[in-house]
Amino acid sequence: MHARRSQRSTAVSQLGAIGDGQGRQAWSARGLLEPALLAVTATALLSGGIAWAAGSRGVADACWAAGTVLAVVPAVAWVLAAVRKGRAGVDLIAVLALAGTLAVGEYLAGALIALMLATGRALDAAAERRASHDLRALLEHAPRSARRRNGREVTVVPLAEVAVGDVLVVGPGDVVPVDGTVLTGTAELDESVLTGESAQVERGTGEPVRSGVVNAGGVFELRATATAQDSTYAEIVRLAQHAGAERAPTVRLAERYAAWFLPLSLGLAALAWLLSGSAVRAVAVLVVATPCPLLLAAPVAVVSGLSRAARRGVIVRDGGALERLGRARTLVIDKTGTLTVGRPHVLAVAAAPGRSPSEVLRLAASLDQVSAHVLAEAIVREARARNLTLSLPADATEEPGRGPTGTVDGLRLGVGKSGVPQAALPDWAQAVDNRAVLDGAAIAWLTVDGALAGAVLLQDPLRHDAPRTVRRLRSAGLTRLLMLTGDRAEPAREVGAVLGLDDVRAGQLPADKVAAVQEERARAVTVMVGDGVNDAPALAAADIGVAMGARGSTATSEAADIVLTTDRVDRLADAMEIAVRARRIAVQSAAGGMAMSLLAMIAALLGWLPPAVGALLQEGIDVAVILNALRALLPARGTRTALEPDAEDLIHRFAAEHDDLRDSLDAIREAAGLLSAQDAPGSLAAVRHVDELLTTRLLPHEYAEEHQLYPALNRQLGGPETTETMSRAHTEIARLSRRITTHLRMADETGTLKPEQIDDLRACLYGLHSVLRLHFSQEEESYFSLAP
Repeated sequence: MHARRSQRSTAVSQLGAIGDGQGRQAWSARGLLEPALLAVTATALLSGGIAWAAGSRGVADACWAAGTVLAVVPAVAWVLAAVRKGRAGVDLIAVLALAGTLAVGEYLAGALIALMLATGRALDAAAERRASHDLRALLEHAPRSARRRNGREVTVVPLAEVAVGDVLVVGPGDVVPVDGTVLTGTAELDESVLTGESAQVERGTGEPVRSGVVNAGGVFELRATATAQDSTYAEIVRLAQHAGAERAPTVRLAERYAAWFLPLSLGLAALAWLLSGSAVRAVAVLVVATPCPLLLAAPVAVVSGLSRAARRGVIVRDGGALERLGRARTLVIDKTGTLTVGRPHVLAVAAAPGRSPSEVLRLAASLDQVSAHVLAEAIVREARARNLTLSLPADATEEPGRGPTGTVDGLRLGVGKSGVPQAALPDWAQAVDNRAVLDGAAIAWLTVDGALAGAVLLQDPLRHDAPRTVRRLRSAGLTRLLMLTGDRAEPAREVGAVLGLDDVRAGQLPADKVAAVQEERARAVTVMVGDGVNDAPALAAADIGVAMGARGSTATSEAADIVLTTDRVDRLADAMEIAVRARRIAVQSAAGGMAMSLLAMIAALLGWLPPAVGALLQEGIDVAVILNALRALLPARGTRTALEPDAEDLIHRFAAEHDDLRDSLDAIREAAGLLSAQDAPGSLAAVRHVDELLTTRLLPHEYAEEHQLYPALNRQLGGPETTETMSRAHTEIARLSRRITTHLRMADETGTLKPEQIDDLRACLYGLHSVLRLHFSQEEESYFSLAP
């Protein structure tokens, strides 16, 4: 932790160094030797071949010998460099093989080994450049200056001079330099660098904007809320600079393989010489034991995994973290902001007899406009989403812990705690209180002139992609999923039941979370996921700490090994799948390549492979292994392809309609409750209102889903079987709606609802409400979570 924090002071200077060309020059210097050696050895081999074909055997041997000698020099340098770093020098085998071919006069074999060595190094360098392309792109994208406005004057200043509160001007195509909020107007942003999603987003006045995103629209002004070194993108740059800096355990495993592979190769070569009495056969063994790029395949696979994760909006601190994630079997996860959205949403609106839910929500939101409480923000947001016209409150005051009071439209209102004892609540309010207990919801009571008039139930909803993410995590190899939360037991247990978690612990303090993580670590490699400051100690205690970095705290990101740069928990499943695959490919590449080399060595020992043929065979093995390692850059077979644009647009459209239809579900439940209260006149009017909502809003929505959304999803997901059960739900919704309409027609004939109709109509309403809630949840989980 201390080491990570100490890097923050140099973050801005590191950002500046990225653009000065030093990194590119260093990379170029390192990258010149491999292609030059490849060109020289290929030329020597080709020239010798031409001379040999022309009958000049002496000239041919000279060309091949020259190519061999030219390869010995860098090979010796590589061996010495490996020894200085304390690593097993498997390139020593190449040096011995090259020297051996010169000693026994197998110049063609020597030229082939030289070409193999150069080709392997060139392939490995190209593979590493390709694999680390996305990580380097993050660094090169980093902003280095900002346009600061002071009055009417705009000046370009170094990024390090930007202070909190400065007003910055962001032009079209500019990279947002620091975290801030939109000062005026609307900003159209391309967040793909941070999130991996290509869709552009809009941020209105006062909304937060993270550094590193690109302005895809017109000029807008930003008020800085963080300095450069404390901003989102600086943290990502620090993580990216560490990515690959430490050798992953898989890479160290390959080096341990080399520790026994080297003496084994020398032993087999000595045995071949001893049994055959021929130094040529010993050289043949050394030729096929030359795994120059072979053991580099493991780091190529790991860096490829890091690169692929970066493209999905997952920044991994180093290769070791990726490798450990691939071995993880236990997940410990926070609830709020991780499995849930992280901010309250309106679950339902209840009204006292004689009032409507819309009126209750409008009055509560009108008063809550003056409150900074998180529940007030949710109520105002819901009212605006329902296009309710809010009034400006007067004489508004707010008592901490009680909620605001004020005058709206001549009515004296209060929003917050009821102030009425539980036993004194009217029947409708007791029903609301019971529902809040059952749903784990908070209640904001509305009082009008001192009397209870309604209530707004609020809940932190489960993320739509959470159930799918949990299933994918289990498929990736996790066997135990534990949720830790500081929240109450009721909502925690409900989330755990919906997701099928193995254990749920509520009321957890930071120290409790650390103890739980340490307990799980004693059993298996453990991942901890969180997003708040209180999660930072547990993240640091875990084998792999994962921070929800889109809205998480700086402390959380500092303590984490992996940061999800987009506010989507399914990126955790992406990271897990990438890590498992990269580790499997790394081990497969190292072990498989060495096994093939071992078989070739045995064949050479038995005299079946002369040095020249063995060199060609080893060349093929090395190339195949490196290409196999590069598969970690590609998506796994069977991975879901990206949605077509029309399907994605339809998903966003119907997801928005779901939000608009929440009030219809409230109206259905309210009508059923009125029937239970035996309030025939009022209940009949409520049922008529429900019938109107069904006819004008809900049934058209379901019809459009059936005939527009589902066909698009069928084309994308592989056939009508993917939406068949959802279509059956549409049929049931339509059936219950027709039944309600029939009851109303029967009531019109008699002028009222008959007693024998009440039970069936109430069952229809409650049944319709339950079917719709389940249907909405299934669509949001199965389909809407597919779109970013």
